Order: sequence, then C-alpha cells, then structure tokens
Amino acid sequence: MSGSAKRQHTIKNKVSAEGVGLHSGQAVTVSLSPAPVDTGIVFRKRTQGKTHEIKLQADKVQETPLCTKLVDGECSIQTIEHLLSALAGMEIDNIYVDLEGDELPMMDGSASPFIFLIESAGVVEQTAARKILKIKKPIRIEEGDKFVEFLPWEHFRLEIGIDFPHPVIQGSTQSVSFDFSPMAYSKEVSRARTFGLASELEALHKNGLALGASLENAVGLSDSEVMNPEGLRANDEFVRHKLLDAIGDLYVRGPIQGLYRSFKPSHALNNRLLRALEADQSAWED
Repeated sequence: MSGSAKRQHTIKNKVSAEGVGLHSGQAVTVSLSPAPVDTGIVFRKRTQGKTHEIKLQADKVQETPLCTKLVDGECSIQTIEHLLSALAGMEIDNIYVDLEGDELPMMDGSASPFIFLIESAGVVEQTAARKILKIKKPIRIEEGDKFVEFLPWEHFRLEIGIDFPHPVIQGSTQSVSFDFSPMAYSKEVSRARTFGLASELEALHKNGLALGASLENAVGLSDSEVMNPEGLRANDEFVRHKLLDAIGDLYVRGPIQGLYRSFKPSHALNNRLLRALEADQSAWED
C-alpha cells in the first residue's frame, strides 16, 4: 500500500437512497455525488433552505456512546460510521454526501446497502495519488480493561477482541484479525449488522435513542437468543460488525498504513485514538 501506487477515487454518478434513521426513527434520504481530487469526504446538510457543509475530520467528531456524530457549530449529523466504512471499503477518497435530516439512514444495519449504492454509481480513478497515513510509532488509549492502539505495519491490518456477557455472543467467536483489501471487505465485513439487547431498548427510547431500531436494521438479542427469524449472517457477526465500525471510524482520517489493535473498542475510543495520533506528529507521516 504505497502512496505512489494508488490513486484517489470518486464516484461516477449521483445516487440516492431512502431509509429510516436509527435514533430518530424518521424517514431520511441521502445522496452521494462525485467530488474533485483532494476534496475529501464532505457532508452537506440542508435545513430551512440553507446548506451547511462539514468536511470530515477527527476534531469534528463528537464522542457519543452509540454512533459516530459529526458536529460543526450548531450543525450535527449522526450515525455516519456505516457509510464511512463502505467508503473505506471501496477506497472512495472524494465525495459529497447530501442529507436532509440529522442522521444517515440505517438501511439493514450493515454497510452492504452502501456498497451496493457506490457500485451502482460507479467508481472513477482520479489523477492524484492517495494520501495514505503511515503509522511510525505506537499510540495507545486505555480505559479500564478497554484499549485501542496503532502500531507500525507494512499494510492496513486490524485485530479486534470483544467481550459481551450474553450467552449468544459468548458462544460466538469474539476475536477477529483482518488484512484489509476492498474485495475482502466486501465479502467478509460489509454484511455484518449492528446488534442490541431488547432489554436495553426501553431505556434507550426514554433517552430519545434507537427510536428507529427494528429487526429489519439490527440483530436483536433477547436474554437468551437471537430474535431475528433469519438468524445470524455468520457465527462471528458480532465481532465482524465491530470490525466494520472500526474501519469506518478510522476512515475519518483517511486511508491508513498500520496495525490497529483493540479490545472492547467503541466509537468514542476510536476517535480519541485518532486525535492522539494527530497530536503527535512524530507518530505518523503522509
């Protein structure tokens, strides 16, 4: 994965999708449009006849327990991680994301519908080289028994462990190692869905969260089993979704050459890791 070997990419045509926001429960439409070289990922939110642009960067991501939220002044957009994961998986560097509403549609709870959307739009190679961030020394964030870290590596690799005290998750594979490539991402990661406990849903609703959650866009867990009639898409779907999330969270900084290791990661910890990395300029190079 060298900067000279890879070129930037955008999409060929504008595409749109409709869905329900996970937390708001409201219908929402998102549109993806081509963008010039070096534009990056730019969100454009339209409210009351005005368009507010937010360029994706780590210092505009706010720590939230259940999703990745982009904040710029009074403008915010949440639940962006699955789209970001798909953009990372398809190696899209430059794109406009237009939204009317406060969050992206949840689709089926995975990144697969966004992969389909990007493939439908077509991917275009651009003239400039990709800007790949190379990890030069270890950076680590710890919180109790949780940690996230970057280490130098010759390509992009992720190693993730989880530990949920639920019988179904305990009975599944709770660790995964993944050497990133677009093909491997599409086949092995993109279809893993988000998951949640039915017992926690009432408390979330009281806090105005997960109002749009359903078995159509998440794996639901009762006290003892998977509630979805179709079951799991893979025995290790839980940890693979954490892998999907991490790929999206880290793409806030663009493509990375390095090893990401974590145990019980979260959106907040991933963002803190990116901020710590950016704060230490001796730890990386473009």
